[in-house]
This record gives sequence, C-alpha cells and structure tokens, in this order.
Amino acid sequence: MIAGIPVEFILFALTLLGVAVLHRHNLPIALAGLAAIGAYKWLAQDYALALHFLHEWKLVLNLLGLLLGFAILAKHFEDSGVPDLMPRILPDDWKGGFVLLILVALMSTFLDNIAAAILGGVVARKVFNGRVSVGYLAAIVAASNAGGAGSVVGDTTTTMMWIAGVPALHVADAFIASSVALLVVGVFASRAQHRYQPIQADPRSGVHVDAEELGILSVVVLTRVLVAGLIIGGAVAGNVLVDFPALGAWIAVLIGGLFHPIPWAEAKNAWKGTLFLIALVLAASLMPVAALPLPSWHTTLGLGFVSAVFDNIPLTALALKQGGYDWGMLAFAVGYGGSMIWFGSSAGVAICNGFPEAKNTWQWIRQGWFVPVGYVLGFFVLLALLGWHPDALKATGA
Repeated sequence: MIAGIPVEFILFALTLLGVAVLHRHNLPIALAGLAAIGAYKWLAQDYALALHFLHEWKLVLNLLGLLLGFAILAKHFEDSGVPDLMPRILPDDWKGGFVLLILVALMSTFLDNIAAAILGGVVARKVFNGRVSVGYLAAIVAASNAGGAGSVVGDTTTTMMWIAGVPALHVADAFIASSVALLVVGVFASRAQHRYQPIQADPRSGVHVDAEELGILSVVVLTRVLVAGLIIGGAVAGNVLVDFPALGAWIAVLIGGLFHPIPWAEAKNAWKGTLFLIALVLAASLMPVAALPLPSWHTTLGLGFVSAVFDNIPLTALALKQGGYDWGMLAFAVGYGGSMIWFGSSAGVAICNGFPEAKNTWQWIRQGWFVPVGYVLGFFVLLALLGWHPDALKATGA
C-alpha cells in the first residue's frame, strides 16, 4: 500500500495516464505497464503469474481472433463496393450521419459490437470522403456499444450474463437507456460531422458496382458480400454455440479464402492495436479486486465511468459473482460506458486501428463530449421509467 492504495492500482493508473498523454507510443507503454505490474505481483507477492495468464487464455484468444478477423472482414466489405453505394441510401444532410449511427447500433444488436463499429467506420470513410472527425468516430463506437448493451449476442459482457443465467429480457431493459444515449450522441455528432465534412450527395463519379440491367450483382461483388456475411455469421454462431466467437470468425475467414485471397495485410496492420488491448486487459485482470461495492444504482452508475478505463469483462464477472444487480442497468453501464475513452472498449481500439488520429485521448474527450452526456441521461431515464430492480439471487444460481 502507498497512502492506502495498492501498488498495483498505482502502476495501472500510471499506465493509463501514459497511454492518454503519449498516445503515439501506446503499445510500448501498455506492455511496460503490464510487465511492471506482473513483476511486482511475482516478486513482492509470490503471485502465480503463469497460472493466472493460463486462466485468461480464452479471453486473450477471443480478443486476438476477433480484432484481426474483423480487420479482414472490413477489407472484404470495403472491396465489395457496397460502401460506395451508401450515399444513395443515406439522407444528404446531417441526417445522413445520424441514420448511419442508427444502422451501426442496429447491426450491433445481432453482431459483435467490434464488427459493427468497424463496418460503420468503413462506410463513414467512404461517405465522408475520408474526412471523419474524431467526435464522429467516438459516436460510432458509442452507437455500437449502445446497440450491443441490450442484446445477449451483441457484447461479450451481455453474453456472459446470459450464460450465467440472466434472462435475455432482463438484459433488454438496457435498450431504453441506449435509445436515449443514441439520440443524444446521434444528433450532436452528426451535426458536428456535417460542419466538418458533409456527406456525399451521390456516389463519386465513376464509382459503381458491376451489375446486370435488372440490378443483379456481379459474381465478384456478390462473393465479396457473401464472404463478409460468412465471417459475421461465423462469429455469431461461435458465440452462441461454443461461447468462442473468434473460432467461428476464423473458420469463416479460411472458408472465404476459397473464393477470394485472404487480405493478410489488414491483419498485419491491426496487430499492434490488438496487442495493446490485450496488454491492458491482462493488466486490469491483475488488479486486487475481490468484490465490487454493495450493489445499488449509485454503484452501477459509477461502474459505467470506471469501464471507460478499466476492462468491462472483469467488472461484469465480479458483478455476476456478487449478484444483486439490476442486470439491464448494469449491461448499459459497463457496455456503453467504455465509449467515453477510445481504449475503454474493444470497439474503440478496433476503430482506432483504421483511424490512428482517434487515439488522441484529449480530442476524443473534447470532440466526443456528448458520449458521457448521453450516458448520464440514458441511465437516469432508465432509472426513472423502470426503477432499480436488483436480482435477489446471484446470477449463477448460488
């Protein structure tokens, strides 16, 4: 203890501060922080470090597989030509950006929120001519996390609740808060993006998808779309069937390689961001947190802010072990709360792999100020409408 604070927390706080201030060097800072925390646990506490990391193997492989696999998904989706046609669908003014955020949230209800955020980023790059503000990128992440917060297949944390025995309808209460947050974020982010770079009114000159007169897509384009859909379906199937979405995604990636060459370069470009997130998640898992504060709506509100800097997976695991939470409210808090800072959620890290400028923490907070505002408003609307209804029994049934 130093001034009553465990040394691990101090080292972790310094790591997060280093990442926030020196964002251009986030990977070495995260690795150094993990090494320092691990060395302290091993040398000062004789902690079984190897056994701990072995226990986390599934989480690490899932993050590794999903972030790299969805980077490949994004390339297939981009090369399909579908994003180039989105200006025909989206409204021409600021409402175009708003509709895109709604689509991202809807995708996240049945896809993994990482995939929804990445696909939203691909479309945004196309329809805004490559000029996407950091604030709008924060809104894409917020939309993906908002959509996943109420769905038991939309986020790892909600899936954990479902597997532990929490009814899907209880988790779905989060959609009330998510809808309010999405409305706030969508309006302010879309208007700001419109001032920064208006959406394309029509596809760029010469941009088209090869098609027959009746609109039947060419074989090349169709197979690209099918490969992208196969990867998404594989991730969903892996999540539902074996609680291992990365396995399903990569089986689909390899099958898709029979139709189109696998764009390995995209995975190569994403590996640094992936390793960075894994380092932060492992560092967070080493924190000496045996239990959360007593369950209450005040505690749940605070956990949303904590999840902006602390991985929401161990937070959810602790809450399930402790029991007595309102699961819909908790799902929104830990799911959406990570959107407040770019490294607070895997979706944020994933989108920063394609938009490195978004790793500027100050710009994320300054331009994305509406994300925490949406969180607070959404939380209290949910509380006012449904109240605090904790589960009297632990979700594990103990």
